[in-house]
Amino acid sequence: MENEAELLATLAQQENALQFTTFSSDTALALGLKVIELARQRQKSVTVQISVNGKQVFQHAMQGCTADQADWIRRKSNVVLRFGRSSYAVGCDYRQRGVAFDQQKHLPAEEYAAFGGAFPILLRGTGMIGTAAVSGLRQAEDHALLVEALEAVLR
Repeated sequence: MENEAELLATLAQQENALQFTTFSSDTALALGLKVIELARQRQKSVTVQISVNGKQVFQHAMQGCTADQADWIRRKSNVVLRFGRSSYAVGCDYRQRGVAFDQQKHLPAEEYAAFGGAFPILLRGTGMIGTAAVSGLRQAEDHALLVEALEAVLR
């Protein structure tokens, strides 16, 4: 298993590599459907949500998902919107520094969750335009599923 510093370097590489030149509603649809396809291949159920410029452009909760997953997505996406990095990277960064993210008084736990599963939608040369988020698995699995889907759509 990677240590926190190696994991943070890997996450930074992903954020640098997984950037779009264009992103439309059709791109969001392709990304969301890819997440669902990959989850089905793993025989897992997840909720996925994609938002661009504050507008939800894709959402789906697979059979067996709970309403709680939508709240996890909201909280993880808030972390991405606040920090401009994946929720997994933010959580790892805080852990590496020995700081408990959920004890930050200016970031209430009911609004922010620095756990894996939300990723910035980045336009190369422009910056972040939205978020893609998955919930339903362990945080590393949520993150890995989303990264695999992003890689597939960007090919």
